[in-house]
Amino acid sequence: MSRHFSKILVANRGEIALRVIRACRELGIKTVAVYSDVDREALHARFADESICIGPSASQQSYLNIPSIISAAEVSDAEAIHPGYGFLAEDPEFAEVCEASGITFIGPNSAHIRLMGNKIKARELAVRVGLPIPEGGGEGLADPDVALKVAKDLGFPVMIKAAAGGGGRGIRVVHSEASFRTAFSAAQSEAMAGFNSPDVYMERFITNPRHVEFQILADNHGSVIHLGERECSIQRRYQKLIEEAPSPVLDEDLRKTMGEAAVKLTKEAGYVNAGTVEFLLDEDMNYYFMEMNTRIQVEHPVTEMVTGIDLVKEQIRISAGQTLNIEQKDVEMIGHAIECRINAEDPENFRPSPGTIAFYYAPGGPGIRVDSAAYESYFIPPFYDSMVAKLIAHGKDREEALARMTRALDEFVIDGVKTTIPLHQRILATMKFKKGEYSTNFLEEMMK
Repeated sequence: MSRHFSKILVANRGEIALRVIRACRELGIKTVAVYSDVDREALHARFADESICIGPSASQQSYLNIPSIISAAEVSDAEAIHPGYGFLAEDPEFAEVCEASGITFIGPNSAHIRLMGNKIKARELAVRVGLPIPEGGGEGLADPDVALKVAKDLGFPVMIKAAAGGGGRGIRVVHSEASFRTAFSAAQSEAMAGFNSPDVYMERFITNPRHVEFQILADNHGSVIHLGERECSIQRRYQKLIEEAPSPVLDEDLRKTMGEAAVKLTKEAGYVNAGTVEFLLDEDMNYYFMEMNTRIQVEHPVTEMVTGIDLVKEQIRISAGQTLNIEQKDVEMIGHAIECRINAEDPENFRPSPGTIAFYYAPGGPGIRVDSAAYESYFIPPFYDSMVAKLIAHGKDREEALARMTRALDEFVIDGVKTTIPLHQRILATMKFKKGEYSTNFLEEMMK
């Protein structure tokens, strides 16, 4: 049954909270911001219709505090909660509590978050619908001796991955038996700390892969479409730094094949809302299913720029029970878009650089979009993710998008803290990036 939300609580902070608030405002929906005590002067708290403090600066006591967030929704009479990305966005328990409290969770239901959040179960689903996956072994490996035998059977190099993982955590690449036990223990420890489960699984490591993901939208009425792909291969320790749409290497036939595979997987799961099906491409352009993310992605703006479709609005409409008014034949990628994630980090060693912004100037001009909650005199706290802004450039083709991004990075001024702007300038100046000839090991090679 279709409905219209009158008030939505945004269970996040920073640029994504502001992004959701803006979408709600354009849809005529009132918003409630939640904030920690250190975020009292943050833009998302200022720009929402209502703001509620939910705890101290520590995430566990504020943005990860489910009872406080639910209480804020109840006292403000919010009918729905948008989790953004990070924090509780892929927490099935949070979605469950929302469901039990009669509050709409703007995202997939708890069962689908749990299914796709378990990488082993997701791999099984992919196999069931005929998607290729990297050769793997072991289900919920916990014993290092058993794991070593699996690794030997697969053949080195192997990739150890957290079974309940995401966000690039709990992953280790092992090239030989000599370093296996240390890497296995490190992956287990990181998995336990990040996901409360030490279970890992293994895959045969694909050399020089590209990371390509497809954006999915699925409603409650059986419609599932994809909005094309994003290239996400510029990474540091499996954390994406630069994304672009479309991928520089996909032709129309491969795009159609991979897009149809992503839709098939989504339909088989019965998945509803926005999601992202992620693939690896090997050097021979063979694709392999990697995982599915059950939330709006940090890099969603590049898809919005080339398709003209507002993904956050679509999330809200789907959660309200509305039918997708877009068919696959209506989706067209026009031009090219590139996104750079600007972090408050030292570009030489990636150490966080919290502090007060002394001067802030955001670039503009044709084809430029800046998603940020920063401003002059804003204090970047040390408690959360270090991303300050997402800089997006769109052009009629990749060459123009790259030229506009280069110009915009030159114009972007953030004084008072160190940022990764010089790193992005360095990446964009390389011939490999200009030609689109890069893989996930690009940054490691560049920084040598």
